[in-house]
Amino acid sequence: MKNITLALGLLLGSFAATAADMSKGADNFYKSDKVTQQKVTFKNQYQMKVVGNLFIPKTLNQNVKNPAIIVGHPMGAVKEQSSNLYAQKLAEQGYVTLAIDLSFWGESEDKPGHLISPEIYSDDFSAAVDYLSTQPYVDPEKIGVLGVCGSGSFVISAAKIDPRMKAIATVSMYDMGSAFRNGLNHSQTAEQRQAFIKSAIEQRFAEFKGAEKAYIPGTVNKLDDSTPAIQREFFDFYRTARGGYTPEGEKEELTTKPLLSSIGKFMNFYPFNDIDTISPRPMLFITGDQAHSKEFSEDAYQRAGQPKELYVVPGAGHVDLYDRTDLIPFEKLTAFFNANLK
Repeated sequence: MKNITLALGLLLGSFAATAADMSKGADNFYKSDKVTQQKVTFKNQYQMKVVGNLFIPKTLNQNVKNPAIIVGHPMGAVKEQSSNLYAQKLAEQGYVTLAIDLSFWGESEDKPGHLISPEIYSDDFSAAVDYLSTQPYVDPEKIGVLGVCGSGSFVISAAKIDPRMKAIATVSMYDMGSAFRNGLNHSQTAEQRQAFIKSAIEQRFAEFKGAEKAYIPGTVNKLDDSTPAIQREFFDFYRTARGGYTPEGEKEELTTKPLLSSIGKFMNFYPFNDIDTISPRPMLFITGDQAHSKEFSEDAYQRAGQPKELYVVPGAGHVDLYDRTDLIPFEKLTAFFNANLK
């Protein structure tokens, strides 16, 4: 079990914030004076409420149809972490943007919170397309999607069966299925995988009989000498003023932590299967050259059909591309969406 816990920590895991850590333009809680923000709600196909922040450029002509972009947050995060930043920066470039909370996270429904359900997560993006397509100032033929970290795999899953998503971009993507089946760099053994599945199903049965819910490690709540580097990387974002955020009604110590009993659903999640069927719609994969997650963007790029591009950011790690505005290639994202939505 110790090995399983360590592996999970490395997957979802985790330096106390210092002036150096907050460098490179870290600005997760950026507030733009060039856009308006409105909270919106809509239903997915499961009739669950999805909550999002809608950003509209103050200069937007709302009497014509405009392109729009949906932004998804990192796995275990909420819309206030990374996705609001991306949504505002893209709205400043003339797009209607919508940063959503995935179902079971943040302000979106349903119960129990922190449940793993990649199929429903993917449907949330299609539901966001439904919502935007009903807005009189949005062109339903010009809607793009952007997924950060785990949402990268969810937008790919969604785009395979929703041709209304005309341009698909990912940043610091995690293939959440491969990450849980195989570990980073295929470091997880078959025995570890089976032990993990067994612990999840035992917890599911225990909860059915009334036991308290249990969560996988997610981001650690404190550091010690044994904390691995990847967990420290996540800790610097999720457990400091840099990016820490606790939704109303949540417990800070449980943020980022999925339910153990549902985690097996990721074992059955294969978002890159048939990724080539998204073609000829364009795809852009952005990753850092130092990112521990780079393998997933490289894998998706290799499997995807044309047109496609893999853009590697020099000097950037995985979490750097959540909020470090000096490293995030907003110009590249803007050029991609301009070329394919405008």
